[in-house]
Amino acid sequence: MDAPAASPPGAPERTLGICRAAMRFCASRGWAPVTEVPLPNGRRADILALQPDGGFVVLEVKSGARDFLADAKWPDYRDYCDALYFAVDLDFPVALLPTDTGLVVADGLEAALLREAPRHPLAPSRRRALLHRFARQAAGRLAALADPAGFAEMRAALRAE
Repeated sequence: MDAPAASPPGAPERTLGICRAAMRFCASRGWAPVTEVPLPNGRRADILALQPDGGFVVLEVKSGARDFLADAKWPDYRDYCDALYFAVDLDFPVALLPTDTGLVVADGLEAALLREAPRHPLAPSRRRALLHRFARQAAGRLAALADPAGFAEMRAALRAE
């Protein structure tokens, strides 16, 4: 009896795969990526990456056309990065994406740059505040990895105050 054919990945699995490939893409360029970063405007960047020159890049991960068409929040990320990219997989209809953004396409664990993002430099004060936010987010996640129980206790105690 033949094994059943693997079903295509659902949206959560597809999103996770694109995100992993996009993180590897960032690392290959020397960028320091952090996922799910809350921004001051209430939005959450799928990936916020710090570049070697101190610039910030947001990569907005989209799992399919429906995901893109249902989400009109992506323009709000421009205020918190020097360059905005979409990260999608090979099956994504890229003609839907705005041409004034960068484009990274994932294929398994690999990703390739198809279009460079135009630069729109952050104001120095915003860059400094974003760098502080980025560092606190990354350091907090490292602390949680090093001592998950202690970090959970600390967070619970802070919530109780």
